Amino acid sequence: MGDQTVNSYIYSPPAASSARKLCFYSAFTHPLLIQGFLLLNYSNSSSIDRSAQNHIMDVSTGDIDAPHSMGTTIIGVTYNGGVVLGADSRTSTGMYVANRASDKITKLTDNVYLCRSGSAADSQIVSDYVRYFLHQHTIQLGQPSTVKVAANLVRLLSYNNKNMLQTGLIIGGWDKYEGGKIYGIPLGGTILEQPFAIGGSGSSYLYGFFDQAWKEGMTQEEAEQLVVKAVSLAIARDGASGGVVRTVTINSEGVTRKFYPCDKLPLWHEELEPQNSLLDILSAGIPDPMVS
Repeated sequence: MGDQTVNSYIYSPPAASSARKLCFYSAFTHPLLIQGFLLLNYSNSSSIDRSAQNHIMDVSTGDIDAPHSMGTTIIGVTYNGGVVLGADSRTSTGMYVANRASDKITKLTDNVYLCRSGSAADSQIVSDYVRYFLHQHTIQLGQPSTVKVAANLVRLLSYNNKNMLQTGLIIGGWDKYEGGKIYGIPLGGTILEQPFAIGGSGSSYLYGFFDQAWKEGMTQEEAEQLVVKAVSLAIARDGASGGVVRTVTINSEGVTRKFYPCDKLPLWHEELEPQNSLLDILSAGIPDPMVS
């Protein structure tokens, strides 16, 4: 998160000016036709120098204009009765952790939430616009939006601005028509309905795990445990993922948020237990102090 991108090595956008335009073709500006578009001019608040995306960072020369390595881990899982969304909390810019306790699961409506990865500025502006239009949509219809409508609005905005946005999103929610649904919208604006979706740099370590662990008809408890376990696995392997784990469970009864601090997560691959101080680690002899 922060200025982090899902598998940023796959896609390098062209250079962009400091002022960029986002266009959104709104279905709600006219009762019958999709007319016009909304233009948003906003300054590029990202710390990435877009013109340097194709450069190679030379640490020895201190090239501060080189592209940053960015990452996160976001997950959406369906179960028998609803969905569970999960994410880590590390906001990173290269090797620098800008925020260790950020919230990457954003509310769109009372029954639909969004997991954000990629550039924080891009994902936040997309979620803000979609939330605004869904509010209009809810007022016009007099009932909550469906998950499919919310996902298609995110897809429309992402696809129409695919050359300017660096963000991968997962939409999850529950509605009375189709129940719990998960939609993945990666870079480029493609929309995919999936039983589970994973994104961010940490997802590279989770595909095989989900192929083995996910199953049809899971209970809510099984789904929540799967999401927490998967995020903790990604944190163990991916240096750009870390911090705490947050989950959001959405079903017919409403929304439940849960918080898992790092000292309550399972340890993997000989990870060290969380300590309050480096001195605690040294005094415990793990690892052995490097003294003669």
